[in-house]
Amino acid sequence: MVVASDLWPPFGLVIRAGDLRLTPVADDDLTGLVGLVLAGIHDPGWMPFDTPWTLTPPAELPRRYAQHYWEVRAGFRPEDVTLDFAVRDDGQLVGIQGFAARDFPVLRTAETGSWLGAAFQGHGIGTRMRQAICALLFDVLGATQISSAAFVDNPASLAVSRKVGYRSDGTVRKNRQGTPVDSRRLLLDPEAFVRGEPIEVTGAEPLQAFLGVT
Repeated sequence: MVVASDLWPPFGLVIRAGDLRLTPVADDDLTGLVGLVLAGIHDPGWMPFDTPWTLTPPAELPRRYAQHYWEVRAGFRPEDVTLDFAVRDDGQLVGIQGFAARDFPVLRTAETGSWLGAAFQGHGIGTRMRQAICALLFDVLGATQISSAAFVDNPASLAVSRKVGYRSDGTVRKNRQGTPVDSRRLLLDPEAFVRGEPIEVTGAEPLQAFLGVT
């Protein structure tokens, strides 16, 4: 019998950490996630992302947001992995936590990224969901190093990285909407990882087999 994970290996993967529940973004999540984005996830006069996707006109954003995830699923392969999780806190959808990796079966490195709806920021959720995804990467998928990055004027993201144990790996200057801005690179090693609440992972076996990390 064909099961969902035969169609796309992450289907069925669930990460639980206390009241947090992380599941790969599914079509049923898209309307709720678009609603969070349209309600605001950062100050309109400031851009925290390398790609300013939140500037998409509101009338176009739902369709283009969905197309992005369908394209990501279509291009999903061991040497080019992008996997975003819909994050729920006590059952309420609050944002996205994900990772991306190139040649993961060989390099065993990945880069984390995330966002939270404005109403859920400042309550420690960002730290907890970063800890959960790092635990998945290190403990379940066998990563040996995790990276992240944030503009130097994004103290909230940088604070989360410090709490989780990332170390600075220098800065790189980027063009942010026509303005040069420094972005800080960050690295996390397993021995420096500051763990949060224990995670429970189910449904990871198809993804492990797909990546060759069983």
